[in-house]
This record gives sequence, C-alpha cells and structure tokens, in this order.
Amino acid sequence: MVLISKILFFTSHHGFYTVILLFAFFVLISYLTKKAWFLAPIIPLAILNGLGGQFLNAWFLNTYGTESTAIITSDVETNSTLNDMYIHDYEAIVKKQDGKYVSTFFSTTTAAIYPIENAIRIPRPEVPFPVKYIPGYEKNMVILYNRSEEGQAVLKYSKLAPVNSAKIKYEADRTNKEFIEEYISALENYTREYHDEVYDQKLKELKRELRDLR
Repeated sequence: MVLISKILFFTSHHGFYTVILLFAFFVLISYLTKKAWFLAPIIPLAILNGLGGQFLNAWFLNTYGTESTAIITSDVETNSTLNDMYIHDYEAIVKKQDGKYVSTFFSTTTAAIYPIENAIRIPRPEVPFPVKYIPGYEKNMVILYNRSEEGQAVLKYSKLAPVNSAKIKYEADRTNKEFIEEYISALENYTREYHDEVYDQKLKELKRELRDLR
C-alpha cells in the first residue's frame, strides 16, 4: 500500500516528470521488443493521468487510508490560473499515528479531495481538518472536506437553498397550496438533519395554514 501511495503521489503531483518516465519506459520496451506499437499508450496514459490522477489518488486514500488530521501552514497565490482563478501552492503538516507531524505540499491542481466532485475546496490555513493517508507515507493525504468545519458549514448552507427558494414563493402568494406544500417539504428535509427551533415552529404554522385552506 505504501508503494502504491508513493506512486500515486508522484504521478498526481509531478505530471511533467510522469510523462517523461512514461515516454522513457515505453520507448525502452519498444526498442527491446522491436515493436513500435508499444509507443501507442504514451499519449493516452499521459492524458488520463493529467485529467484523473488526483481523483484516483483521492479514491485510493479514502478507501484504504487511515484517518487523521492536518493543518495548512502556507497558502501562496501563483501567477498561473485555472478556470480564470489563480492557482495556489500550499504547505501543510500531517499528524502521524504516533502524534508527531510530517510536512507535505500540494496545489490547487494536485490536491486529493474527497468526495470527488467538480469543485476544488481547500480548508483555510491554521485550522485542523480531517484527512486520510497510508501509514508509512503520510505526506500523501486526501482532504475529507465535507467533514471539516468549513465543509459542514458549506453543506448546511446548501441544504438551506431549497428552504429559501420555497420561502420566497410562499411569501409571494401565501394562499397557494403548492407553494405551502413545497415550503413544508423543504423545511422537513432540513430539520431532519439540522435541529432549529425557529424552523420547527414555522413548520407547525405552515401545516396549520395548509389544513385551513383545505
């Protein structure tokens, strides 16, 4: 597992050197076997690594890794951009199983983040956040963003979106049964995960209003 973790760390953090190694390896195989078709996998593998190397690394570490915590110690904005946003270089320390820390590094484009989604979310510096790694090579870590304080706040905010949308419709027309039912459903889904006395009370009021309209 440690060897696999080291390989995935290298390929996901050093894409250019990975391409060079792939080229050298397949050229050597082609030369030794006298078969040119061994050169064919170079470009596809290089593209796959560039597009999905960090995602494969994230899946591997989340599946087989041991949970711990890490802290970002440095956040430096670079001149490079991704989707019109500046890429950041990070330094961090990871807590090992013996309680000591080891240093690591990553960037916006190489960070392993779980769950895997079309978004790059990095915890803020100086605040511990949950990670997973393979013991013996702790520098290769996956950030468990949704379990961090920031991730929990973002998740809670996203759960509020349907509630706010339903509230706007309801306040525009308080006699519309469909809007009331939608508001009730959104509040029930939210309060099922997050206890809130204000929303609990509003839910009771809406149910009374709906009964009165029937």
